[in-house]
Amino acid sequence: MLSILALLLLAVSLVGASKRCPHLCLCYESSDLVDCHARGFVQVPHGLPHGTWLLDLGGNNLVELRSRAFAGLWSLRILVLSSSGLQLLQPQALSSLSFLEKLDMSYNELRRLPPDFSQSLSSLRELRLDHNHLESLDLQSLERLESLEKLDLSHNHIQTVEPGALRGLSRLRHLYLQANQLTALQEGTLTMLLGLEVLLLGQNNISRIETEALASLHSLSLLGLEDNQLKHLRFKTFLNLHTPGTHLQLAGNPWSCDCDLHRVFSKLLSVRHLHVDDYRNITCHEPAQLAGASLAWVDSQLCFAETATVLVITVTVLVTVVAAIVMAERNRKKNQGKGGGDSESDMQEK
Repeated sequence: MLSILALLLLAVSLVGASKRCPHLCLCYESSDLVDCHARGFVQVPHGLPHGTWLLDLGGNNLVELRSRAFAGLWSLRILVLSSSGLQLLQPQALSSLSFLEKLDMSYNELRRLPPDFSQSLSSLRELRLDHNHLESLDLQSLERLESLEKLDLSHNHIQTVEPGALRGLSRLRHLYLQANQLTALQEGTLTMLLGLEVLLLGQNNISRIETEALASLHSLSLLGLEDNQLKHLRFKTFLNLHTPGTHLQLAGNPWSCDCDLHRVFSKLLSVRHLHVDDYRNITCHEPAQLAGASLAWVDSQLCFAETATVLVITVTVLVTVVAAIVMAERNRKKNQGKGGGDSESDMQEK
């Protein structure tokens, strides 16, 4: 009887909600939850209940979000726009969403964010922009997201993050930038992210990390740098990470295995708060004779070979120097002998 009563109450709720629900959408719990997923919409439907706090518009064909597309939805907390074919956001497209906490715009075709993108999103805590076609992060696009804790920008075409583009994200804890086209990690890019805990930068083209690039990340617990273009590392870059404990992921890079690289990893492994999680999976790319070999297997031999080479060169130089000294001494004595013989002969003639 209880289960039948529950079903009847749900049916009544749906019937009541349907009176205030856009055509083709489903509204639940007096229209607080509105499901317009994959209904063939080409624009945001009219007649959305003003009390809506979750709106799912994913799977449609919106292409473009017009200005004030969500006007009047002051109560909206969660907005899903994933896989909606979005290509363009007009200025003030997200205005009136001052209380929005989660925004999912993943799996779309966005190439850029408008300068006023974050203007009305001061309460936003989670933003998904993964699997788009974004090429860069501009200075103004994200500056008003002071409440943001999680930002997913993975699987885009981002080549550069302008210094200062992330400066307004003072509460950010998770930043996902893997599978982009970044080539370097520059000083100033992450300066204001004091509370950042997870930074994923794998599957980029990063070949250079500036010495102070990570210095401000005092809370970082996970740094993913796997599958990039790193050949060498500076130990000081990671020594600047003053954290309780940071896990590093560094496999899948074209490491140039030499004694310097061995020293860097030896130091990293000896620092208590740094943990190279995938050290056993780090392999050499060059020199050719070590290609594919595990760094953990050859690292002890790298400096041994270098030391042996230095010793051979040193011994060779010493032998050459000693030989030169001996030859010089012999020549000196020989010349002295010749000089003494000539003098005695002259005396006898006289």
